[in-house]
Amino acid sequence: MRLLLMSDTHLPRRAKALPGELLERLPDADVVIHAGDWVDLATLDLLEARSRRLIGVYGNNDGPELRARLPEVARADLAGVRLGVVHETGQSKGRERRCAERFPDLDVLVFGHSHIPWDSMAEGRLRLLNPGSPTDRRRQPYCTYLTAAIEAGRLTAVELHRLPPRH
Repeated sequence: MRLLLMSDTHLPRRAKALPGELLERLPDADVVIHAGDWVDLATLDLLEARSRRLIGVYGNNDGPELRARLPEVARADLAGVRLGVVHETGQSKGRERRCAERFPDLDVLVFGHSHIPWDSMAEGRLRLLNPGSPTDRRRQPYCTYLTAAIEAGRLTAVELHRLPPRH
C-alpha cells in the first residue's frame, strides 16, 4: 500500500495551486493523507476527486465549511497499521510523550501545523510524521511532502521529498 502525505497547503493564500509533482503522484497513491490547514474547499474537492482514498482533518486556519466536512482527528486501519491524523500536537518539546499519552492505540500519527518536517518515535511504538508543507516553506529551506508504504503490517519506505522553488 502506497501513501502520499501532505499538510498545510494554505491555498490559495500561500500558492495558487498544488505543485505539479505532488499532483502527478496522486494516481500512484492508494491513500492520500492531508493533516489540515487546507484553507479552501477546492483543494479538498480536488483531492477527493483524484484520490483512491483520502484521509484528512481540519486545521486551525480552516473555516466552518471545511470543518463541516472534515474531523478534527481521523483514524484508520491501513493494512494492519493503526494510523491517526491530527493538525496540531503542540510545541516540539515533549511532543513524543504528549502524543503517546493522547494516542495510545495508534502505530503512526501524521500531524501538521508547524510546516516543519518531523519523523520520530514515541516510546518505541508510535511513529510521528509531519510532511511539512508543499506550498509554504516558512523558515524551512524547501517546501516538502512525504511518501511511505505499508508492507506486512508495517510502515516502510518513509521518504521526505523536497520541492523545487516556485518562480
